Amino acid sequence: MSTTSTTTNTTTGTGTGTGAGTTVTPLTSADAETLVRAARAAAEAAGVAVSVTVLDAGGHLLAFRRDDRAVLISGETSTRKAYTALQLDAPTADLVDLVKPDGPFHSLPTALDRPLLFIAGGVPVHRDGRLIGALGIGGGAPGQDHAFAVAALAELR
Repeated sequence: MSTTSTTTNTTTGTGTGTGAGTTVTPLTSADAETLVRAARAAAEAAGVAVSVTVLDAGGHLLAFRRDDRAVLISGETSTRKAYTALQLDAPTADLVDLVKPDGPFHSLPTALDRPLLFIAGGVPVHRDGRLIGALGIGGGAPGQDHAFAVAALAELR
């Protein structure tokens, strides 16, 4: 007589494995502060004054910081970039061509109640392969903002 043992995932009640039933630690305020600190350090090293926004998986503000010298609109752009990256689960740098007049999502920027912003500088934040929030940087050139966001993500991992 042969016996088979199965490990049960207590979250889903299904067999062992990773996926939708595994518990993932959400983005914390400590994580958000790490992202803000790292993004600002990267921007400061480049001599760029920025605003940094961190949103949780529900799109709620976890952290925001605008450098004293950053242009005022950078606060709005950093938040919209983070929101866009969160909603589409993609870096905003990867989405720019999709919303051009001949792109497949050309009407998307104005289709929602809350405006999206398709300018580089927003990145989704993942933990164990799951979306847990987003980071947005505004104030530098789009490529700079994206680089600062990527540098900040590296510090979180």
